[in-house]
Amino acid sequence: MTDTRSLKSKAWELCTKAVPSVMIAGVIYAVLSMVISTLSARLMGVSISARDFERIMGAYQNGDYSYVISYASRFQPSALASLIDTALQIVMMIVSAGFIIFILNTIRQANAVYGNLLDGFAIAGRVVLLKLLEGLFIMLWSLLLVIPGIVAAYRYRMAIYLLLDHPEKSVLQCIRESKEMMKGHKAELFTLDLSMIGWLLLDLFIPFASVWTAPYTNTVWALYYEERCARARDNSFSFHPDI
Repeated sequence: MTDTRSLKSKAWELCTKAVPSVMIAGVIYAVLSMVISTLSARLMGVSISARDFERIMGAYQNGDYSYVISYASRFQPSALASLIDTALQIVMMIVSAGFIIFILNTIRQANAVYGNLLDGFAIAGRVVLLKLLEGLFIMLWSLLLVIPGIVAAYRYRMAIYLLLDHPEKSVLQCIRESKEMMKGHKAELFTLDLSMIGWLLLDLFIPFASVWTAPYTNTVWALYYEERCARARDNSFSFHPDI
């Protein structure tokens, strides 16, 4: 079993004492995230006046659904806005991968540099493909019930770490290896997440809290991945990509 307290204590020590600073990397990451989120909200946001809303609701109540659809479509974001928003989300996805690389290098004392935040661009296509496939698999499991979807999400949690650690491997291979790595440990990671619920809630209710929460929570998760790898080696565990 994972020693949650020890893991979190080590994460806090790394966040406060490591050089280069995990907190500064977290600030850069959080600022980029907030800028992209703000741009995305402006691109995809719609502004419907009270008069427009009354017209739509009036048509709906009168059963004129074709009018509702036609009128409401005027307020949808343009195709260009949707395209730019998609590009922004992809950039954030790749920077997130770079942030993980920085944290893993910090944990391993492997010459971490702030430039690691951009390292995800070297395998950008595969990072995006991995996230798309993860999302697809989780969605398909969620069609059964909510619980299978949550289980699937934990099953694939280590895939991004495996891809960044082993860029020579295929995306599907990393997903399979994550599934194998998490056998019997999904509840363990779920418990770890629950122990950090306070930090995660800060992001929801306090503006700019991610400047402090992102470095810490991501370091905890990276340490958990490191521990899983260490336990796998100790148990002479070997992955079977074709399972």
